Amino acid sequence: MRAKKNVNGLGLAWGARVAGALLLLCALGLIAWNERRVMDYSAALSRHGSPVLDLGAAGRPAAGQYGSTTRVSGMPQVVDAPRDNEFNVRSDSPVLVRHVEMFQWREITVGGATHYEMDWVDHPIDATGFAKPAGHVNPGAFPIQGRQFEAGEVRLGNFRLATEIVRDFPGRVQVPVDGKSLPANLAATFTAHDGDLVTSSKPDHPHLGDLRVSWEAVPLQDMTVVARIDGDTLVPGKQAQPGDAGFDVQVGERSLLDVIPALPEPPGAVAIVRGSAYLLAMAGALLLACGGRFRRDILFAVGVGMVAVSAVAGAMWLAGDAMTASVWLLFAVLGAGLAIWRVQQRTARGVH
Repeated sequence: MRAKKNVNGLGLAWGARVAGALLLLCALGLIAWNERRVMDYSAALSRHGSPVLDLGAAGRPAAGQYGSTTRVSGMPQVVDAPRDNEFNVRSDSPVLVRHVEMFQWREITVGGATHYEMDWVDHPIDATGFAKPAGHVNPGAFPIQGRQFEAGEVRLGNFRLATEIVRDFPGRVQVPVDGKSLPANLAATFTAHDGDLVTSSKPDHPHLGDLRVSWEAVPLQDMTVVARIDGDTLVPGKQAQPGDAGFDVQVGERSLLDVIPALPEPPGAVAIVRGSAYLLAMAGALLLACGGRFRRDILFAVGVGMVAVSAVAGAMWLAGDAMTASVWLLFAVLGAGLAIWRVQQRTARGVH
């Protein structure tokens, strides 16, 4: 009877060891598959030209980021708003644009018939080229020019934005003026009308040579910017091809793949797979110890599992990324230290 129990116990022990070996092999295969897809993703990103960081709205400038491409999103913050000092017009926006138009003669030809009409035009029209210049002479150069004013500093998240990026912000909204803040010399010349400034004494009936000055601003709205990190500033990156600005600006919250569709899709659940590989390896080590002196020694199984999984992952990263490999091998050393400590503990107490 006792011999039968011994045979059954021995069979159970060997069955547990076989199951443990299979679990350990599954753990090593799982970590190898996971690290291979992470390595392939890193290699694909490097072929894109530079590392790509997906910092989103919470990212901060940090050491080691210089030269990397990143995605940052959120509502832009205008730290130093743009101002048109000549007209004393200011707007809490990234960009303020002054438009200047003059009421001038225009030549229009339709179906071979030419006629002339006066309208607001944002550039001087040379009447000497008209088919009938007599009676249709325009005043010439504008006394005031249109201009664009950028904010002194615009931030997105925790990064400053280079002027080239701010200038690319889309959208325009009218900035109405009431004329009360105009300097004295201009207040004597301009009259507010429908949010604009005009020189006409009768704004609804302008005359040849009258000026109309208006302002537009880039509206504040959620933005997504992909650009290169230079310290605490996002700047244009290397131009991959002619016409490429070296950065990308889009309205709203956009994912990295939305902005750069050519990027490879990142592997999913990397941390979960790594944790699963560790758990499988630890369970396998615990089963392998069945019937031996380390049966039911959870700390010993944890150490052995850490050594097996970390050593395989570290060996895979050695050729591609020494820093990542060193982190994995550090975990292997810690696991080995834990397993050795348990051996010494049991030896010292004479446990068999």
